Amino acid sequence: QGQLVESGGGLVQAGGSLRLSCAASGRTFSTYNMGWFRQAPGKEREFVAVISQSGDRTSYADSVKGRFTISRDNVKNTVYLQMNSLKPEDTAVYYCAGSGILTIDSRYYGKWGQGTQVTVSS
Repeated sequence: QGQLVESGGGLVQAGGSLRLSCAASGRTFSTYNMGWFRQAPGKEREFVAVISQSGDRTSYADSVKGRFTISRDNVKNTVYLQMNSLKPEDTAVYYCAGSGILTIDSRYYGKWGQGTQVTVSS
């Protein structure tokens, strides 16, 4: 898998929405399950959402279920995270990464992007 570049982060008020994108280089994007993770200051990196290679299966952390939606476009080599009804506790750096297996365990993910900051004000 090539380079991953996240974008779309920013500052938003509670209740607002953001759409994160993660663009992958290379020709093997469709062979990877793609995950979104986040890390808040002073906390460990945590799972947010994952999508299968074809996009037919998804899984979410309980904390974001019903508010976030993960999707992918294998033609554009991009995975998205639509975040609605944002809360201050969603504030974190958000990362995307790829894995050969469909898992929520970050240890099975290889190359990571640089991350994009999401800040939700109350």
